Amino acid sequence: MTESTTTRVSDAADYFTLGDAIADTKAPHDVSVPQMWEERKAHANLVNPANRRKIKVIMVGTGLAGASAAATLGEAGYHVESFCYQDSPRRAHSIAAQGGINAAKNYRNDGDSVYRLFYDTVKGGDFRSRESNSWRLAEVSASIIDQCVAQGVPFAREYGGLLDNRSFGGVQVSRTFYARGQTGQQLLIGAYQALERQVAAGTVTTHTRHEMLELVVVDGVAKGIIVRDMVTGEIETHLGDAVVLATGGYGNVYFLSTNAMGCNVTAAWRAHRKGAYMGNPCYTQIHPTCIPVSGENQSKLTLMSESLRNDGRIWVPKKKEDCAKDPRDIPEEDRDYYLERIYPAFGNLVPRDIASRQAKYMCDDGRGVGPEVDGVRRGVYLDFADAIDRLGLEAVKTKYGNLFDMYKQITAENPYELPMRVYPAVHYVMGGLWVDYDLESNVSGLFVAGEANFSDQGANRLGASALMQGLADGYFVLPYTIANYLAHPAERIDESHPAVVEAKQAVEERINHFLTVNGTRSVDSYHKELGHLMWEYCGMERSKEGLTHAIESIRELKADFWKNVKVLGTADTLNQSLERAGRVADFLELGELMCIDALNRRESAGGHFRAESQTPDGEAERIDEEFAYVAAWEWGGEDGHTPVLHQEALSYEAIEMKARSYK
Repeated sequence: MTESTTTRVSDAADYFTLGDAIADTKAPHDVSVPQMWEERKAHANLVNPANRRKIKVIMVGTGLAGASAAATLGEAGYHVESFCYQDSPRRAHSIAAQGGINAAKNYRNDGDSVYRLFYDTVKGGDFRSRESNSWRLAEVSASIIDQCVAQGVPFAREYGGLLDNRSFGGVQVSRTFYARGQTGQQLLIGAYQALERQVAAGTVTTHTRHEMLELVVVDGVAKGIIVRDMVTGEIETHLGDAVVLATGGYGNVYFLSTNAMGCNVTAAWRAHRKGAYMGNPCYTQIHPTCIPVSGENQSKLTLMSESLRNDGRIWVPKKKEDCAKDPRDIPEEDRDYYLERIYPAFGNLVPRDIASRQAKYMCDDGRGVGPEVDGVRRGVYLDFADAIDRLGLEAVKTKYGNLFDMYKQITAENPYELPMRVYPAVHYVMGGLWVDYDLESNVSGLFVAGEANFSDQGANRLGASALMQGLADGYFVLPYTIANYLAHPAERIDESHPAVVEAKQAVEERINHFLTVNGTRSVDSYHKELGHLMWEYCGMERSKEGLTHAIESIRELKADFWKNVKVLGTADTLNQSLERAGRVADFLELGELMCIDALNRRESAGGHFRAESQTPDGEAERIDEEFAYVAAWEWGGEDGHTPVLHQEALSYEAIEMKARSYK
């Protein structure tokens, strides 16, 4: 701990106040979990088709959740205003997903079922997800595949023409549908085509290169948004009957992540500051198979699909002196296939959090491979030699060819001849805005879909479930639940309303501050320093001392940012420095809350390994009697006010809560 931080390791309670307990009141708890979704749909209010034309829904985000929801609502007859900061909806980050999408269709006849997918989701999430939402996700999964096939998504097929499946980490069945290593891209094209069909029909209006900078709330009800035209700089107001945020995750708080550089938390964070609870913000997914860091000047990391663990074998040298050798010169008896050794039941297909943590242990033990960065080799081998011998080179190329090509382009190494080198990196986030069973936040009329909400994945996400949640929310959940709200919409307001004037003025003042502070440090320098603090102290392993240090350091960094950041350019034109300044300002506040949430959660759950909470053999140890709840954080306000923690108790009736084992 440096001299610039507090000399006392603070308790978590020093940083927040405890608020009232909360509960999900929308799920019909008078029926069993498998019956909940049918019961909810059966009793939800409906909107007359003639009335739908009078209703406007604001949709922020055009990834899988946002595009599919906008298309479905538009086809139902609602008027949808769709916003994205990219130059086309097709450039949403969903396009980067590689490995596949889960669905409980049991095509392989290997024992899969809705219950099994539900069980794997809750167990994989370390029993920290809401049971009702996880069951619904598994229940509607099969319909997603039928929808996408009807749209022409080119899923891989077996020789006889049936859709092919492969396995992913944390499961013992093959339920993942895929399109080589381009599944996200192909699914997004399908959703984009559905969206553009409604644009042509006149039910959806798209606004590209527009960034949401504020939520308009009146008496606890969401009424619209304030956006900036990123090309002209114009500040615009858009009002409607409901607002949907489908803006993805906030992994870029770590600076280095697998996310696109533009991915941010601003839309969700602006909603949080206006009263929406932030659920489980410290729950971050560390992906085990990413191309390792190669130097100090990187701006992002590259994901290698987890599907590679189907046929690739993970290993490191048994001897530290072998780490610098050509892997082909290391004999079989001197290789440690550590996942197969430690977890024989699942082997290389253990969940992401376990695979990531073990890779870190191997490298911390001095048995990492690849070039040294800051004196440490951070990499493990992902080897396809056995698969090529077993399946043949052409079969491997058919399944993984584009992934191998991408790896070769980035590393200048041929993975058909040399094992890939991979290491964990920040990828997805399970935390997000708190929502109830209807995907509505505690702010009435504000709905949150896809990765932007917290609801389905717990403390760790199974591979191939992100695409599933995005499309489930957009195609099959939100269109039902938002109708229940829109059946009796609140009265609309106009741009002269004081809440609109105040929100727009706040945006203008914030922009003016960034442009006039004229400090000495670049926006990116603050982001990089924040990312280092987050990765070191709120990343794969956490401790009370480290998190306390991070909180105090982030507070100092945040104070300096507002006084000393330098933003070039003007407000009335394209200004990416200004865009990044607003996003980093929100990341600084989010990072502080993430560390407070992690400090309070004194347990190891999923990918969140608390050094003080582990079993004798070094595995994660939950503390169910204290932490079996969703942490829903309320904005504490400015001027040093602390955030307020609301707890939603987690209980299970369709599954038994127990310690995970993949051995």
